[in-house]
Amino acid sequence: MQQEALGVSETQAKRLNRHLIELGLITMKDSPNGKRYGRRDARGRIVEAYGFDLSPLAARYREFVQLAEEGRAEREAMGRLRRRATIARKGIVQILETARDYDLTGEEWPTLEREARAIVQELKRADRPDDMEAGVVSLERRQQEARSRLEMLLKDVKKTPSQPENAPHQYTYKPNPYPEQDTVITPTTSSEAPDSSVSSSGPPEALKRPEKGNVHGIRPDELVKLAPRLKPYLRRPNPTWSEIIDAADWLRHDLDVSKPLWGDACLAMGRDLAAVALAIVSTKDPEHFRTTPGGYFHGMVQKAKAGELHLERTVWAMRRAAQPNPRPPAGRGGGRYQDDRLEAD
Repeated sequence: MQQEALGVSETQAKRLNRHLIELGLITMKDSPNGKRYGRRDARGRIVEAYGFDLSPLAARYREFVQLAEEGRAEREAMGRLRRRATIARKGIVQILETARDYDLTGEEWPTLEREARAIVQELKRADRPDDMEAGVVSLERRQQEARSRLEMLLKDVKKTPSQPENAPHQYTYKPNPYPEQDTVITPTTSSEAPDSSVSSSGPPEALKRPEKGNVHGIRPDELVKLAPRLKPYLRRPNPTWSEIIDAADWLRHDLDVSKPLWGDACLAMGRDLAAVALAIVSTKDPEHFRTTPGGYFHGMVQKAKAGELHLERTVWAMRRAAQPNPRPPAGRGGGRYQDDRLEAD
């Protein structure tokens, strides 16, 4: 039973038991004939017993329960810190790859790589949360500083690298020749163009820049509910916009959005709105796209550059679709096409 519960061999189980005896946590009481047995009285109390005596463990039971809880909390803390370290490490790797893609020179990038590698090696040897947290915080600080530096440098980049191996992916995105028929949500049919609006009129609240934690009139936690594919890349249920942006940077891999395209989107829309746009793409059914999710996102970026991208209607449509009992469209027909046109017009 000990072997099965602890996942050890018979020899290891015997060694553990001997160690417990040496520590005085259990004692051995042998009978004259070498057998192990016990007898109880009428009230169930042990009056005679030979074998392993566990009473020292019973006397210290509360102490061991407390130690077990502390050990469990420590393991959970170490797990959270390892996850943070992994996110920061991969973020630095992405930053260094982007710097190479854009041929950004300077000693700061090799220095960042060396320091990050040294911190990661130290974290592998850490066995206490306090020791590990200091390294994780240092790694996260370097990631944030490098990200800020990279964004500042990319603002001055007028064109992408000229080398073929570093050139951004060219999508075969084909816009709809009839933009007035673009729809905002089409769960079961394919779309010819990304989410846009051809009318300046909209819902009562015009969606604006961040106000009290909102972007496009939507809070970070609400965006996660409407776009649940962001959730695996978040550390907590109530994220900040900075954490949403980092999660979107990870999610883009699932949607085949390249690093140059994501950087282009951040420059064209701003990082927060780029994250909202990517989250919207993640909610679409695969059959919704004419080419790929990346091609669809590429079209959204092009519309943003032309000042023709309006995501507010899509956000309202997502809210409406998430309601338990959405109201049927008014008017004659009540069909699918009419509902789509109501979203777009």
